[in-house]
Amino acid sequence: MSVISCILTEHDLRLVLLAAFVALSGSWVAFGLFRRAGEKLGTQRHGWTFLAAVAAGASVWCAHFIAMLAFDVRAPISFDPLLTMASLVIAIAGCGAGFHIALRGRSTSLVEVGGAIIGLAIAAMHYAGMMAYRIDGLVEWSAGYVAASVAMSVVFATLAVHQAVHRPSTYAQHAALGLFVLAVLSLHFTGMTALTITPWVTGVAVAEPEILMAIAIAVAGVSLIIAGTGVATYIIDTKATEDMTERLHHLAHNDILTGLPNRTRLADHLGREIARANIDGSRVAVIGIDLDRFKEINDLRGLQAGDTALRIIGQRLNQLLRDGEFVARAGGDEFAAVKRFREQSELLDFIARLEGVLFTPIHLGDFQAVTGASLGVAVYPEDGDTQERLMSNADLAMYRAIADVTRTTCFYEAHMEEASRARHTLAQDLRLAIERNQLELHYQVQTSVASGEICGYEALLRWRHPVHGMVPPSEFIPIAEETGAILSIGEWVLRTACREAAGWNIPHKVAVNLSPVQFANADLARVVHEVLLQTDLSPSRLELELTESTIIADKARTLHILRQLKALGVTIAIDDFGTGNSSLSTLRDFPFDKIKLDRSFMNEVEHSQQAKAVVRAVLSLGKTLEIKVLAEGVETDQQLVILRSEGCDEAQGYLLGRPQPIVHLVHSAKSVASGKPAEVAGATIAPKRTKRQKAG
Repeated sequence: MSVISCILTEHDLRLVLLAAFVALSGSWVAFGLFRRAGEKLGTQRHGWTFLAAVAAGASVWCAHFIAMLAFDVRAPISFDPLLTMASLVIAIAGCGAGFHIALRGRSTSLVEVGGAIIGLAIAAMHYAGMMAYRIDGLVEWSAGYVAASVAMSVVFATLAVHQAVHRPSTYAQHAALGLFVLAVLSLHFTGMTALTITPWVTGVAVAEPEILMAIAIAVAGVSLIIAGTGVATYIIDTKATEDMTERLHHLAHNDILTGLPNRTRLADHLGREIARANIDGSRVAVIGIDLDRFKEINDLRGLQAGDTALRIIGQRLNQLLRDGEFVARAGGDEFAAVKRFREQSELLDFIARLEGVLFTPIHLGDFQAVTGASLGVAVYPEDGDTQERLMSNADLAMYRAIADVTRTTCFYEAHMEEASRARHTLAQDLRLAIERNQLELHYQVQTSVASGEICGYEALLRWRHPVHGMVPPSEFIPIAEETGAILSIGEWVLRTACREAAGWNIPHKVAVNLSPVQFANADLARVVHEVLLQTDLSPSRLELELTESTIIADKARTLHILRQLKALGVTIAIDDFGTGNSSLSTLRDFPFDKIKLDRSFMNEVEHSQQAKAVVRAVLSLGKTLEIKVLAEGVETDQQLVILRSEGCDEAQGYLLGRPQPIVHLVHSAKSVASGKPAEVAGATIAPKRTKRQKAG
């Protein structure tokens, strides 16, 4: 018998190169998956770690198997299938454990521990595979070479994982890949050098090189399939991540409902346009847009119809844009536009196109609506030298357009900022008005049209400011509602009116108007109940007034609250009837005790047949439903004659008595029937509108 060392023949160099290629490609995939695992958390990290372990373990095992076939031992060979498969499991499990430990302790020495475990796993895989490599001869091992192979595997694998996790340099990923391949190959070739074989029989037939090459190619193919699976998974995840990132970016910068840019993207765009204007000398206009009658769509057709209207408006605005133009949804029913221009005519053309879109009818099924809009324009650099100031001034101009019924578009003017500061100061003063005893209650008489007898008093809130004198309710009520001060003010009005009415000699009714903000308070019925108990006013003497727009906002909730109030014994009146959204279904569905006909019909009833027809129709409706009708704004004898001839129940207006403090009401109300002075009585009012307050 002769002694044969395992040497590499020239013919089998191709197998060695194939083994190196398998190790390199598989390791590249494995460390790419390992890097992705480090970017994930929880279950996703475990999944990516498993994929990295499979790619690393399988490529190492396949490279080892192919390299074994490259050695010519000059003796018959065979493989133990169980040990061969066990070596594969050892490689995958060891790599998985090492990767997992390294990621868990990335800021500690556990990273190196994980790398050492991978190196030991590679060595264990190699020698388990060698045990499965059955040779017909005497096999001897050199302990020194074995120890050296294991040491090299552990050291190089540890360094590879250290580079992959800590990334100390720009080329850390390449270094990790090279070190890992070096760990695999150094282990294998050093370990095979430790092997000496003495065949039992010489000259026997051994496997043909072509067969060995076919086996090696098959094994390499399996390895590449596994690596390819990892690559495909990586690509799919990367694409999904990119799609998700793009989606999140879109959501972060665009309005979900309309698809238009949102405030964040508006700010970015405006910043770029201002920077560009500083370079090329162009100008930039910011246009604030508020839809005028959008709330009516929500009230009449519901929130879904409102959303549909916003989508239609958004699409129309987006379609009109040209170069240098930008439109975003600022929130709610507000939009904003940006226009880069040089000539004023370019800006005016853009505004005209915006108005054309905003005033074009919207068809919602069988319903047609025209929202209209109020536009405010501020121009850089003359109206503001910063992005924030420009946006703020555009808003000021927009609010001026909202308040001015004669203009659709307002350009910013310097005095608007002064008005805004004054409004802010007024809002601060209003919060302290109760504490400083600046609020007063004035009362306006309500009389029977037929007899002229006093039926009750409606009250009006007045604010006597120490500097500005009497501030009109039309000015401070909207401020109170916008700032939330209306809740405390409204409760003060209700409590004060009930307390004063409880002290009247004659038990007339007292009418108190409710703001929509007050009515939105879920504790309204409780507050009214507490006030009645504390002031000892009979509930039948308290009449609460609300407008139909308050009702339509949430009919189910409104009906529930009205029933609670009715259960207390108070009466309910619907105010400003005949304007806006007034409808028969409102009177049919809600428990009203009185209809207050809007003052606008009294202004025209003497000269307009249409106004007289509306008055007649409302009075007829009241009689049919057995609901009293009170006409507001009666200022002439002729108006009163018409109301009497049409059978109106009650009236209120300057002809019958102006609002006055309670101490001035003695002998001030005119008796329609007898001409005798009216009796002393009083009443109060709580603010009830957002943008308009009865001046009477």
